[in-house]
Amino acid sequence: MKKRVNNIQLGKQGITENFISSLKNHFKNSEIIRISVLKSARKDKLQVKAFSEEILEKLGKNYTAKIIGFVIVLKKWRKARA
Repeated sequence: MKKRVNNIQLGKQGITENFISSLKNHFKNSEIIRISVLKSARKDKLQVKAFSEEILEKLGKNYTAKIIGFVIVLKKWRKARA
């Protein structure tokens, strides 16, 4: 089975309840989501790390994040990660 990757953007609105529910909907169809952090939302690389931590906190323990430049790659696992 091929892993499907969805791409979404995080803009100046930041992380809202709407954004989180949108993420959860995308995870119904794919295991991996790439979030591009737009220039209007970020100041520096530390801001991107803060966004990834906040997203993981709101999604739960079944998700992991990896930061590549200004892109956050989220992966959903079947079992919770420690």
